[in-house]
Amino acid sequence: MTLSAITGYPRIGPRRELKRAVEGYWDGRVDLTALDETGRALRLEGWRRMREAGIDLIPSNTFSHYDHVLDAIAMVGAVPPRYGDSGEGEVDADTYFAMARGAQREGLDVTAMEMIKWFDTNYHYIVPELGAHTRFRLASRKPLDEYLEAREAGIETVPVLLGPLSLLLLGKGVGADGHQDQTFDRLSLLPDLLDVYEQIVALLHEAGAQWIQLDEPVLVQDRTPEDLAALATAYERLSAASGATKLLVQTYFGDVDESFGALVGLPVDAIGLDLVRGQRNLGLLQRHGLPGGKHVVAGVVDGRNIWINDLDASLATLREVGAAVGNDRVIAGTSCSLLHVPLELDLETQLDPELRSWLAFANQKVDEVAALARAYEDPNAAADELAANRAALESRRSSPRTHDPAVRERVAATSEGDYSRDGSVEQRRAAQRERLRLPEFPTTTIGSFPQTPEIRRARRRRNSGEIDEAEYETFLEAEIASVIRLQEETGLDLLVHGESERNDMVEYFGEQLAGFAFTRFGWVQSYGSRNVKPPIIYGDVARPGPMTVRWSAYAQSVTDRPVKGMLTGPVTILNWSFVRDDQPRSETCRQIALAIREEIADLEAAGIAVIQVDEPALREGVPLRRADWPAYLGWSVPCFRLATAGAADSTQIQSHMCYVPLGDVLDAVSDMEADVMLLFNARSDAEGLDAFRDHGYDKEVGLGVYDIHSPRVPPTEEMASSLRAAATVLDPDLLWVNPDCGLKTRRYEEVVPALQHMVEAARAVRADASTESRRQRLLQTVPV
Repeated sequence: MTLSAITGYPRIGPRRELKRAVEGYWDGRVDLTALDETGRALRLEGWRRMREAGIDLIPSNTFSHYDHVLDAIAMVGAVPPRYGDSGEGEVDADTYFAMARGAQREGLDVTAMEMIKWFDTNYHYIVPELGAHTRFRLASRKPLDEYLEAREAGIETVPVLLGPLSLLLLGKGVGADGHQDQTFDRLSLLPDLLDVYEQIVALLHEAGAQWIQLDEPVLVQDRTPEDLAALATAYERLSAASGATKLLVQTYFGDVDESFGALVGLPVDAIGLDLVRGQRNLGLLQRHGLPGGKHVVAGVVDGRNIWINDLDASLATLREVGAAVGNDRVIAGTSCSLLHVPLELDLETQLDPELRSWLAFANQKVDEVAALARAYEDPNAAADELAANRAALESRRSSPRTHDPAVRERVAATSEGDYSRDGSVEQRRAAQRERLRLPEFPTTTIGSFPQTPEIRRARRRRNSGEIDEAEYETFLEAEIASVIRLQEETGLDLLVHGESERNDMVEYFGEQLAGFAFTRFGWVQSYGSRNVKPPIIYGDVARPGPMTVRWSAYAQSVTDRPVKGMLTGPVTILNWSFVRDDQPRSETCRQIALAIREEIADLEAAGIAVIQVDEPALREGVPLRRADWPAYLGWSVPCFRLATAGAADSTQIQSHMCYVPLGDVLDAVSDMEADVMLLFNARSDAEGLDAFRDHGYDKEVGLGVYDIHSPRVPPTEEMASSLRAAATVLDPDLLWVNPDCGLKTRRYEEVVPALQHMVEAARAVRADASTESRRQRLLQTVPV
């Protein structure tokens, strides 16, 4: 019998039950027992759904209250010293959440651990902090507890662990003082780390686990011989500890390339390969086969997009795998965890039926995997599913709704000149400073202000018809005016309108662009309790009319200070959407870029002097292997320029990037030609500064001085110290002062004092500077 496997399963629940429970716990409305009960109910629901579909290898321990990497940190006791962990017993909930979010209570004031993107996805993970001082212990038995919980319900599962090599290589070296130490060899900790892994593997074996899955996604990145030697050492020890329990080493998100030989040579029972994004993996199997009777989990069902699989094509791929390794050694599976797609399509009753027939969410992908396993064994066993799949694919291929000739003509008509600003960096800077007249170390925010219960309530009332559009717009105008007054009172220099009209920075634009569709319950986890509902790009993209001008113009009308227009960039709209897979992503991105270009022209016509075009997702889209970078950067960076290059020299184009290390792509960031780049930096210690020290940067930049993902309010001097450190590396004349991200998810009682401290910090650093402004000197000496 051909087995079926699911690599991982969504956590948040069909209606975001986990979000409400976790945030209730943080707010003190829910106790730990109730939080655990919510988690238990969600886990059981998922296990039962996979069992009913006929899945053989059902994952456990893929659920998390915040992040699975943080769970692994807790499991091995790798708690940084600042959290006051005793070094004994289990890591408690308060310590767990303090590592994720920071904590500021009863004399305790600790920052959160760094959070960055999980490979090239829109999920974020907590970065392990590792150093010579790190001491491991078994500090959480969560994998065992969840395995036993499932077995008590009569369901045999496969406990999933983040593999030891990935845990170390996804971390960062730190010194005993908590500051980053790039010279520290993380692999030096492997022997001690394996002591803990051996314990948990042995406990799972003793409990009766038939399989254990160990995820090693770092194998799809460029790896050194030393890394692969460490991999071999790790699994020799874990294999000895596992007894009769079978081990599966799972990879995902790409090709294993140079790691293939080491991977298939491990003393384990199965390996997992992504055969969707890992387009070279099948060739590796065909050329080299699998030694030692190993099985392969063939990841043929896409775990990262929401289109139905072409089941005939997937079945053909499975047969090619079978021809290479033996038909009895093929396990049908997903390309990666289903964490990255919404849970249940059946809830989307409002979607157009034809479009809905083209889609598959997590539970539908579970069904696809089960159907493929049956069809691989006997094509007649899944005849109905295959026939329905063929009909839906033909509907999509022949539908007129996916193509707009006018859009395609507009893209084809672009020329080289459409990708470049008119003036040089220096000419634009002089023109913008003459127009804006801002002080040194100008202060601003990233864009959004808190989405209060009142804002959400007004949006729900408008959507339900309880209030009409005019009443809703009156409410929004009052909210915008309030945000403007708050910023003026706080002393900010460059203001924003607060984005109270926006439900999401991508969905808001998608709702006003042709070619997009939207779900009601299509939520996926971004980080912690933060969920997003990505739009679906199913057709050619066009802008029917202005999207933001109404609100930006109103905000500017109620203040004498400059107000930024706020747009989401084309690459971020692309990367944070579920994108059509019937044409190159670059083509879709160019269509979006032209729509944003039109919006910028309308904002300029309305008198907006500064326009921020956010690209937080541009870096996350960089391929996992450096050899593939030039192709991606060769269209993504030009798409940003296509969107922004039509702006006048006196219009300042700002952008924002976050959650990712920029040092290795800083040249590409500079090539975006944004006049000001505002960056996420508060959790990154000196890493951001090191990148600028190593690479240099000739444009204006703001390194985020406080972490908005934590409820902690940083003191003035802490932010001033960050600014002074930045001024030792970057030209102080080019520095801005800003939070690291938007303020949407915070509360005003956190935001107001933090912004006050930020403004005080900027003023303190200005007082340090020469009395003669270098900004004014530059303005006098650089010709326009």
